[in-house]
Amino acid sequence: MTSPDYRVTADTWPCANGRPRASGVLRAENADFQVEEDLGFVLEGDGPHRWLWVEKDGANTDWAAGRLASVAGVKKRDVGFSGMKDRHAITRQWFSLPDLGEPVDWSRLESDGIRVLEEHLHRKKLKRGVHRANRFVITLRNVESPDDIPSRVETVREQGVPNYFGPQRFGRKGNNVIRALDGARGGIYLSAMRSYLFNAVAGERVSAGNWNKILPGELLQLDGSNSVFAADDDPALEQRLAEFDIHPTGPMWGDGDLKTSAEVATLEQAVAERYPELRAALERRGLKQERRSLRLPVRRLAAESLAPDCWRFEFSLPTGAFATSVLAEIINVRTPPGDQDA
Repeated sequence: MTSPDYRVTADTWPCANGRPRASGVLRAENADFQVEEDLGFVLEGDGPHRWLWVEKDGANTDWAAGRLASVAGVKKRDVGFSGMKDRHAITRQWFSLPDLGEPVDWSRLESDGIRVLEEHLHRKKLKRGVHRANRFVITLRNVESPDDIPSRVETVREQGVPNYFGPQRFGRKGNNVIRALDGARGGIYLSAMRSYLFNAVAGERVSAGNWNKILPGELLQLDGSNSVFAADDDPALEQRLAEFDIHPTGPMWGDGDLKTSAEVATLEQAVAERYPELRAALERRGLKQERRSLRLPVRRLAAESLAPDCWRFEFSLPTGAFATSVLAEIINVRTPPGDQDA
């Protein structure tokens, strides 16, 4: 049996409606990829933690956290943030740190591409994954063959997109899974293996045309929730599926038995058996079987032609979803030379 090639590229997994004809350059400059967190709740206005609304230009989240800690005079581990944001972008996101009761001169960070826009007190430290959604404004340049963009945008509005993990999850040149199997340690490499298996199952269902359908033995997820339940013969489920209230799920692989059954369990087991190294590594590390939605609704999607060869896309996605998975259904993305994070 030939060993799988675990290097991830832009065409590793199938599109729901075939490859787009259009193509364009992503991240010709940082302003072409803008992300803003939607926190989803109101800060209390008092408490021992100072929350900062921060704009970053060309700075990744972990590095920015270290610079905020340095200027504030606290330890980096005391700085909280909800989501990791791209370096080659303009991003607005929340950070928290202990309130020391004294004003801080944040202007010292502006030369690093970091601006503190707002400060608020809150009773809790900011934890990973607590914000509700991310809003994106993305510009692609040097666009070629754009004629099918409007129809593909409408299709995405109507059916969503496969909820693939994006290329960022697989690291520079898409090699994180290979590095993990070669003995690289750390959460990002374990996560890459788990994400690869999920994408492989999702890709199998995309190829079969049932990634957005309820199959026998399905586990369904409530939209906007981690709540999962087994599908039954209730005819209302099909209507709820059509209304994006529930979604089919795929496995986040780990130790223990799959909770799916019948046709879905057979499919998932068959895909996992193609990648015994990944299965064994994930089970050995003690991760438990979890589920992730196979379908990603794309909220507030808009597309605008700024020029014949320049298009802008705006949309909102829940936490944990990838903008590149949306773009892949609309336009083939080309990246500038040297951009390894796109």
